[in-house]
Amino acid sequence: MAHRGKKYRGAAATLEPGSRLEPREALEKVRELAFAGFDETVDAVFRLGVDPRKADQVVRGTVVLPAGTGRDVRVLVLAQGEPARQAEEAGADYVGTEYLEKIGAGWLEFDVAIATPDLMKDVGKLGRVLGPRGLMPTPKAGTVTLEVGRAVREAKAGKIEFRVDRTGNVHAPIGKVSFEIERLIENFDALADAILRNKPPGAKGTYVKGVTVSSSMGPGIAIDANLFRRAR
Repeated sequence: MAHRGKKYRGAAATLEPGSRLEPREALEKVRELAFAGFDETVDAVFRLGVDPRKADQVVRGTVVLPAGTGRDVRVLVLAQGEPARQAEEAGADYVGTEYLEKIGAGWLEFDVAIATPDLMKDVGKLGRVLGPRGLMPTPKAGTVTLEVGRAVREAKAGKIEFRVDRTGNVHAPIGKVSFEIERLIENFDALADAILRNKPPGAKGTYVKGVTVSSSMGPGIAIDANLFRRAR
């Protein structure tokens, strides 16, 4: 078992074992119990009743968090010509095809990569570098597109991608502990709705089995799965 520090144990001790809270109460508790000396990220975990090993039960999607993520997102756009110009106008941090070679040499100073379809044959060669880090552009995530200006603006505004892991959980950030509670609620609602909309056709029985929220360093706080859509 991982060793937990004194501050973590103190925060966890304030929680009643087995308790399930309403979303607002749980998010307020996350902010209250945050103890790190930095602005911790608030994470949400949805435990789903799916078998990710089956293709028709994979849960994956994107959502633009209305209140943003609270972090400065560095956007790389692999494009040339007119799409490159649009990316620059939209505020992309890095634009151009020269970054293909830089990535191959180990450069990874970005958070989101967007590419135009015509360059995917070259981007695909970098799959071993980008794939394991979740940086590979994909059509499903909207990061392989000719509408690079819109893609850049969405990424900067707080668009995130979520995907169920092999244990049936979806992990996603929904803001920072410094956010006002209403902003956290807006983001939580948006993520919850997106996960519901992406319910796979092969999912049987209870879809959302559990929901937990926590700060980067703090304990997980369980939300009543029957109430998770009633954050307001």
